[in-house]
Amino acid sequence: MASFSAKTHAEAVITASPEEVWAVLVDPDLMARFTPFLKQITADGDHWRWEMAGIDVLGVKVAPAFTEKMVFDEPDRIDFHHDPPAGKQEKAGVEGWYSLAPADDGGTTLVTDLEITLDLPLPKAAGRAVKATMRKVIDTMGDNFSQNLLDHLGAEERA
Repeated sequence: MASFSAKTHAEAVITASPEEVWAVLVDPDLMARFTPFLKQITADGDHWRWEMAGIDVLGVKVAPAFTEKMVFDEPDRIDFHHDPPAGKQEKAGVEGWYSLAPADDGGTTLVTDLEITLDLPLPKAAGRAVKATMRKVIDTMGDNFSQNLLDHLGAEERA
């Protein structure tokens, strides 16, 4: 078993207000519906349990579930870090944040930064291929989440 990590950072200016974007980011049902490969998010206070659908990583089918402690600093920042229940080990986790700021045109500058770590029954030597696969999955999740967010808000991304 080896741990593999992949990071992503994205920034976009969208035509929806910060309040509209915030409302989506703090709604576990909408987040799960808008995020590909995500089956559900179960909120228990400030802890959210994320359950992924099956993902194939170099022939290893995984369906990770992980618990994140969510820190909501309304209206402009959400931090999250892996925080499994006491005595439990999880084979995946995410560290990251969302930042929202009013844009000049009344829209929102939304910045995301996260690092996903996944334990897999693969040798460390497979790291380059595993990270490439993880990046592809992360990119697909980000692109589709962004489009679903825009569609839901009736917004568009500014160039």
